[in-house]
Amino acid sequence: MSIKIAYIDEFGNNSFDFEKQGSHFIVAAVICDSTKVKALEESVDEIRKKHNFQEGEIKSSKVSKNHQRRIKILKDISTLDCAVYAVIIDKRELKGQGFKYKKSFYKYLNNLLYKELFRTYPKLELYVDEHGANDYMLEFKKYVRNHHDKNLFSGSEFDVKNSKNEKLIQLADFIAGTLGYIFDEKKECEYSSTFRTIIEPIVSNLNFFPKKNTFKEIKESNIDSEFDPLVAEASLHRINNFLEKTVGDTQQKEDQINFLKLLLLFQRVYYRSSYVLTDELFKHLNQSRDTDLKKEYFRTKVVGNLRDQGIMISSSRSGYKIPTTTKDLESFINHGNKIILPMLNRINEARSTIRLVSTNELDILDNFSELKGIVDFMNNKHKA
Repeated sequence: MSIKIAYIDEFGNNSFDFEKQGSHFIVAAVICDSTKVKALEESVDEIRKKHNFQEGEIKSSKVSKNHQRRIKILKDISTLDCAVYAVIIDKRELKGQGFKYKKSFYKYLNNLLYKELFRTYPKLELYVDEHGANDYMLEFKKYVRNHHDKNLFSGSEFDVKNSKNEKLIQLADFIAGTLGYIFDEKKECEYSSTFRTIIEPIVSNLNFFPKKNTFKEIKESNIDSEFDPLVAEASLHRINNFLEKTVGDTQQKEDQINFLKLLLLFQRVYYRSSYVLTDELFKHLNQSRDTDLKKEYFRTKVVGNLRDQGIMISSSRSGYKIPTTTKDLESFINHGNKIILPMLNRINEARSTIRLVSTNELDILDNFSELKGIVDFMNNKHKA
């Protein structure tokens, strides 16, 4: 039985110095049926010879700004029996969120690419170039080996292989570089629209990120078997409503806005219900502050205050997330249960002690009618 094979390469880097570096990071995949690999390799080799790459690789950098040559090569590539799938990241939309750190940037991209590939191609064999200065692909290779779960993606044949001399990875390099000339602000030119028109016949999907945080988009991108649309929609509605109405005119509000935006950003890329580590959140949030966050302030003034306003945020030892499953809600309730019930029991014990020594003349809850009602209800329930 044939499977789909993807040959992947990237354009761009993790720099956020937009004066000197590009605005986009692009990962392009050339995908074909396993039964057609040999024929496709032969076709690519013919293109290599026809366009005078001699014995060298077909690389976008070798063509560079010779746009007329690129057009001729792309016209031949557009006739190949393959499909192009690409993830296109606008780094300008990530600026100020701590992604200038390579580790955070690559982690975000790894989650995103892994999820999107499996959502679109649940049965896939993957080839990447693990040689030279291909830092991102080396990191992605490690990520796949550490995270791939065949039980999560039933029937998948996902693998990463050594592909130093792979002709079809060279093709992916050329496509990724061309997409750079189409979308990156440092590479765009008068031929950008021409390049895009030429490759349209083989483009299956261009996936742009970050995306708008709509429930429809989150639902359609979901691949988590435990995803509950009712829970997810309710959670997202409250958050979007807060972000639309809140102005970051104080440090607390600014922290809350950035925190929620960051949760939304990571919610989109995780392939199953995952928590964002507190340390990772702090690394991002501290980029927009004069002084670093304190954990107590974060728990009470940021997370706690948002919960007071009706925004559901799940938490665990692993960090925080937007609830999208019933388990997430149970985590949210369990968090409150661990705090509320012990506190009510302490108040009840203190009240009972004072009533006993004062022969019921002093009730410390007389000025707290709501709390008194809750404690009385709890005591009556125990008596029953």
